[in-house]
Amino acid sequence: MRLASFAVETPVGPARRVGVEHEGELLDVNAGYAHVLAMDGEAAPVDLAETVAPPSMIDFLRRGQRAFDAAEEVLEWVPDADADTGPGGARLRYEPSEVDLLAPVPRPNSLRDFMAFEEHVANTMGEVPDVWYDRPVCYKGNADQVVGDGDVVEWPAYSNLWDIELEIGAVIGRRGTGVDADEAEEYVAGYTLFNDFSARDEQGEEMDANLGPARGKDFANALGPYLVTPDELDLPNADFAIEVTDEDGETETWSEGTVGEMEHSWGEILEHTSEAETLYPGDVLGSGTVGTGCGLEIGEFLDDGDTVAISIEGLGTLENSVVES
Repeated sequence: MRLASFAVETPVGPARRVGVEHEGELLDVNAGYAHVLAMDGEAAPVDLAETVAPPSMIDFLRRGQRAFDAAEEVLEWVPDADADTGPGGARLRYEPSEVDLLAPVPRPNSLRDFMAFEEHVANTMGEVPDVWYDRPVCYKGNADQVVGDGDVVEWPAYSNLWDIELEIGAVIGRRGTGVDADEAEEYVAGYTLFNDFSARDEQGEEMDANLGPARGKDFANALGPYLVTPDELDLPNADFAIEVTDEDGETETWSEGTVGEMEHSWGEILEHTSEAETLYPGDVLGSGTVGTGCGLEIGEFLDDGDTVAISIEGLGTLENSVVES
């Protein structure tokens, strides 16, 4: 299943919705589930749909499996529905061109970014520290600076060294403390692409002081385009690619390959993170950069006006342009 957050215009302004992708269309899960309930004779389909499958992604994730079951029913019944609207007049389906596609979790509950791929660590740090093998390490990012597919990133004026990182984001769908690594899959609602935009000059100075990264990372975290459920993916064996198009329309492939295995599994990451903290629905955990998944590793950096597209098989393509602020 491929879920999305999107915004549509209403008489009172933009409204955020949760959609499920079907053959290029987005089916509105909340409106669609109300339609399914109405067909089953439910007396208050709109109210029940609001409870079971609310139109905000964080609230949707908090409903747990019941919300995902509702989305499955929408996929089963709405594509063949003769009606264009559900109870109350809400539209059932949208073409992508009709909506503003947002990050799957427009404002995560929290954002942590790990560093789980050995090739990336070796390429950027030289000698891999012993502690890296002992435990998954992360920094906490800025959950208020999330952008989605197609959004333009304004590069901060304090930086002149522009880079990206191709990563996987795991979105938590169930509250948990002291999670066992073997049970971790029960806590992950799905995965998405994560582009960790990086001001390398600022990041380097921060980390030379044995703190950070902070301003080197906090200005833009791209997530999208979809939240893909784990059953749809084979991430270690998935192909990835980074393509950068300049202002003249010339496209260059920066890197491509296979994602590969993480030194620390998602189970180990969730167990480590939840040992003394609680994970909540809507938390986002980044995998860290795949090997050769950033410009720093290959000696390439972005320029003003570039458009970068990162892709992983099964997760789709996440595209953003960067401009000087």
